[in-house]
Parts: sequence; C-alpha cells; structure tokens
Amino acid sequence: MGSNPKGRTTLEVGADGVALITIINPPVNSLSLDVLNSLKQSYDEALRRNDVKAIVVTGANGKFSGGFDITAFGGIQTGKVEQPKPGFVSVEILTKTVEAARKPSVAAIDGLALGGGLEVAMACHARICTPVAQLGLPELQLGVLPGFGGTQRLPRLVGLSKSLEMMLTSKPVKGEEACGLGLVDAVVSPNELVATARRWALDILERRRPWVASLHKTDKLEPLGEAREIFKFARVQTKKQAPNLTHPLVCIDVVEEGVVSGPLAGLWKEAEAFQGLLHSETCKSLVHIFFAQRGTSKVPGITDRGLRPRQVRKVAVVGGGLMGSGIATALVLSNYSVILKEVNDKFLQAGIGRVKANLQSRVKKGNMTQEKFEKTMSLLKGVLDYESFKDVDMVIEAVIENVSLKQQIFADLERNCPPHCILATNTSTIDLNLIGEKSRSRDRIIGAHFFSPAHVMPLLEIVRTQHTSPQVIVDLLDVGKKIKKTPVVVGNCTGFAVNRMFFPYTMAAMLLVECGADLYQIDRVITKFGMPMGPFRLADLVGFGVAIATGAQFIQNFPERTYKSMLTPLLQEDKRLGEATRKGFYLYDDRRKASPDPELKKYVEKARSISGVSVDPKLVKLPEKDIVEMTFFPVVNEACRVLDEGIAVKAADLDIASVMGMGFPPYRGGIIFWADSLGSKYIYSRLEEWSKLYGGFFKPCAYLANRAAKGIPLGAPSGQAKSRM
Repeated sequence: MGSNPKGRTTLEVGADGVALITIINPPVNSLSLDVLNSLKQSYDEALRRNDVKAIVVTGANGKFSGGFDITAFGGIQTGKVEQPKPGFVSVEILTKTVEAARKPSVAAIDGLALGGGLEVAMACHARICTPVAQLGLPELQLGVLPGFGGTQRLPRLVGLSKSLEMMLTSKPVKGEEACGLGLVDAVVSPNELVATARRWALDILERRRPWVASLHKTDKLEPLGEAREIFKFARVQTKKQAPNLTHPLVCIDVVEEGVVSGPLAGLWKEAEAFQGLLHSETCKSLVHIFFAQRGTSKVPGITDRGLRPRQVRKVAVVGGGLMGSGIATALVLSNYSVILKEVNDKFLQAGIGRVKANLQSRVKKGNMTQEKFEKTMSLLKGVLDYESFKDVDMVIEAVIENVSLKQQIFADLERNCPPHCILATNTSTIDLNLIGEKSRSRDRIIGAHFFSPAHVMPLLEIVRTQHTSPQVIVDLLDVGKKIKKTPVVVGNCTGFAVNRMFFPYTMAAMLLVECGADLYQIDRVITKFGMPMGPFRLADLVGFGVAIATGAQFIQNFPERTYKSMLTPLLQEDKRLGEATRKGFYLYDDRRKASPDPELKKYVEKARSISGVSVDPKLVKLPEKDIVEMTFFPVVNEACRVLDEGIAVKAADLDIASVMGMGFPPYRGGIIFWADSLGSKYIYSRLEEWSKLYGGFFKPCAYLANRAAKGIPLGAPSGQAKSRM
C-alpha cells in the first residue's frame, strides 16, 4: 500500500454486497480536503458499481474521525490554501451524494466522531457505535460553527434543547447516552461493530429497518412555540456566559433558520456563516491557541536530539502545604506513587488531609467512584524523614520561599536520593542557581513551577538553568504531559515567564488608582475585557502577604521599572490581608462574595500623600479602552523583554502562559498575539507618551522600540525578523 501523507479513503466490497469505505488519516483520521475529495470519489464508485448494494463508513485504527483538519484553517485564513466553495461538503458531498443516495449507508463509529466526523456520520442513514465512542460538535471552541450540516442534522436527531447544549458547551456524549438520545441506533462491542453495521445496511435495503434521511426528520423537533422559548433562553444564557463572543449567537441563528425556513435554507445559511466566522479575529485567535498549546513541548536543542524520557515511577513531594498537597493530588490522580514529607506529624496529617479533601470533592461531584478514590489515596504515603527517598525518581520541593531553608533541603536531597533522581523546586520567585549554589548536582536541578490550585490549574512552567541537562528537561516534559498539564519551558530569572510578565499588571493598576482612577472601575473593566477577575480582586484572593513578598523581589531586581505603591502595606497594617481575613480591597461575606468598601478611599488618599502623587483629572474619567491599555501594555512590554532575553523559547509559549497561567482570554489569542493585532507601533507610541507623563514604569523596552520602528510583529521569530529587512 502506497503511503499518502495527506490522508485518503479506501473502498472494499464484500461478498455480501456491502462496500466498506474506510477513512485513513492518522492519528485521528481528520478530514483534510484530500480525505473529503477521496470520500466523494469512493461514494461515487460505490454508487456506480452494480455489485454494491449498501455502504458502511468507518475509520481506521479504532477511530471514526476527529473532525475537519484544523491545519487547513490557517492555510485558508492566510490564503495559502484555496477555500472550498460554500456548501461543497455540506450540500454537494454529504446531502446530495451520501444522504440522497439510492443505496443506504451506515456509519460504524469507534473511538471518536467529533465535529466533521460526526457530521459525516449524521448524513448516513443509521449509526452504530461502541460504548466508549465519543460523539460531539466542539467547533465553537475554535471560533466557528459546525460547517458540514451539523447545525441542521443534530437538532433533527436529538431535539433542539440537547443539540444546542452539545454545540454551545462543546461537550461530547458517549455510546449509551448517544443511543438514548437517538443520535445512534445501537451500541455494540468494537469486535462486532463493522459486522453489525453491514447487516444493518442490508436490513435497511430490505426494508427491515427504517431508511432515514436525518435532514428531513421532524419527530424530534419541539413545536414552534416551545422552540421559540428554547432559542430565547439559549441566547440569554450565551450572552451572560460569553458576553464578548458573537459566534455562539450566530450558531443559534443558523439552527433557528433551519427550523423556521426548512433544512436546506438552514444548510445555506450555515455555509455562509462558516465562511464569515473562519476569517474572524476570534477564530484566528483560538486556532492560534490550539496550535500554540501543542507546540509548547517542542524545544529547539532539547527535544530534537532523539532523547527518550526515562520512566518516573515514584515521586516525593517535600512540603504538604497548599502547593505541595495540590501537586501530590495531581500526581496520584495520574497513577504516580507519591511520598509526602513534612517536618512534624501535625503538618503531615494536615497535608494528607488536603489531598484527601481534593479527591473527595471529585467523588462528591460524581467525577470519581468511591473505589477509585480508595485506590488513588493508597498511592500516597506520608513520611517525616528521608528514609524512603532512596528509590525515588523525582523530588518536587514545595516549602515556603526561604533561600537558606531550600538550600538545606537540596543538600539533604543530594545525600538521600539516588544519583539519577530529578531534583525539582516549585519556587515561584527564587533564582534556581541560588537554591543549588552549594550543590554538586546542578545538572539535575530544575524548576517545576505549578500554579495554585496545582491539581486544577493547567500550566506547568519548567525552569532550566544553564546547568540543567537536556535529559532532565525531556523527563519533566513527559511527567507534565502525563499529569495533564501544558508544560512551558522557560529560562531562569526573577518570576520566570508568567509572574514576571504579569508583575506590571498589578503595579499599573496601583499607579492608576494613586493618580485618580477608580479602583473598582478598573476591576470591572478588566473583567469585562475577559480576565477571570481584575487585579485588585486577584490580590485579595492571593493574599497580601504573598503579594508584598513577590512585589519586593521585582522592586529589588528591576528598580528602574517598578512602581512602589504604599496602598497594600497600609491595608496590611490594619490587618486587612485579603479574602482570608474578609477584608482587603473588598469586603467579603460568609459566602466569600465581594463587595466594594467605601472606607477604601481614605487608604488611597494616604497612599497618595506618601507617594507624593497628585490626582490627574485625565485619569479620573478614563475611558474603558485606556484602562485596558494602561493595564496590559506594561505586561506586553515585559513580555517583550522575556522574549528578548531568551527566557521564553518562542512568543506562542508566552501566549499559552498568559492564557493558562493568568486567565488571559483565549479568544484574544494570548498576550503577544493580542498585542500584534493592535500593532507594535501603536503600543510603542502609547507607552512612550505615558512614560513622559507618569515616569519610567511605562518606558518601552529596546525590543519593542526596535520592532515598532521596523514594523515587525512582536511575535515574529528573531531570525525571520532579520531576513525580512
């Protein structure tokens, strides 16, 4: 068999007169334009041939199809790939060829039928799947809508309510549930799948089973009055949950068109909407994030040497506080055997208790069985000394941020762990070379910086020093993937990538408030922009102790560009430490609900008088756009320095770090991608103007100045930047 790198379908006709069409495009049989063209050819051939009575469509290697090939999106958006004409797939192939055929088709679904994969299956006259098969339409996650007829066929198979829920949440359904909904007609085991589908196809032909064209099925659609209510409710919910996004509303409109004007009108409206959304900023941003996330594990000079990750079986975590217990939870959830070490029994029991509580909350939510809970808990062992460290493959140190304490621990680890053991620290601010200063094992010291809560937050910063061996980096990338984190490899500096990029975020907000902006309005505007919360609400959540300690690190290391506000220390003096004490920038009730505090004004005035800043009338009545820019452009500026110093491998890694580490909205594409949508020239001129008015904090760095002068995007690799000159 000749290998075709671009994907294809094969056609085999059995003695029973059933043609088996198989989609082949590893790893998930995605529907590239080649596969779709080949699917049409296979169909045309099956329909022409007299020895073919019926057709079964399936996917190679236990997967039906993961959907439209997303790599084609980028090509179509930049004009490198010609876009198929509207309706080519949804009308020409799936409706006029597959569904309208005079020979019945059955889809045999194993593994997954997502997006375009499910849309192909829905055009068949029946669907059979396995119990583990996942069926869904996740297109909205990429800023588009289902474009191969899904907006019209899914509602006609499962009803409006369920179909809108499936599309708007992007959540797939599994075998039995899909069968209960009417999305599939039977659930059988994988080894009986194709045989059952062949018999089913012949049964349809002999009229022993119904011959159903999904597009014209109406029994599942709710009556028009009820349908109107469903659409109304869906729109209200969507505007509430995703106020900055239009594509979910477009999806609802397209579904409604099919109900009101009939399915063919719906298909054409879908085709037109798909074309429009494909070129939207939201789609470009989300597709960028999709590929950026997959690209973080590629590190030039490290992952391209053919090194294989060593097997890590047993991991020790030193420190059972909030971070340590969260890290231990993430590890046991992925079947690692974990030793948790503490200094005394009281702390140890508290640490184990936290892991237990983390897992129990999963049981409560129905995400974990009691049996699985016991099994997972049994992977954790608590200890008070280093006795059992002699066969661990990796240690993660997660004690408080104290240099001499950490140095002492690393000396102990060197004595008590095997020579191959990876020595990782979860420090968020301390220089790794300082931690390993007295150590003779600097090649195996690495940063594994988790974000709180560690078992929930998806990002893992892997921090390398000039001494860290490539093998250790490859090992940790593998562990990161296994515990379902997105790893980003960064260099060693104060704050690494995420905390360093975002230290100006809070400082900018403080500066604005001292100069007269309304603190609560800043939080409202930043939340409206798409952040999970504004900088002041975030400071309350983190707690001022941590905020002041990390702030001090940046003030000490980057004195020329930090803004030192007395606002937090003044609040701290009055025992207002944030959410934990029920008072910070906000007041908190029993349910931790935040409300503004009229008392805060006096603290702001006091901080202002200590700083010697006067109120700037321009900042008192600041438009929303300016609040966003004055808060985020300093972040962009610092991100440019992180790139320039080689702390990050590539701009896309910082985009992922900002989205997964700080909650920057993914539909804006990450911090650098968003900046490039506004243009380096514009950002430079704004920062330059503010630095004249409000001081060095806003001064644009050399990298930004240079790129603005030459009109080069901030995210373009430096090699390319030179060659474009």
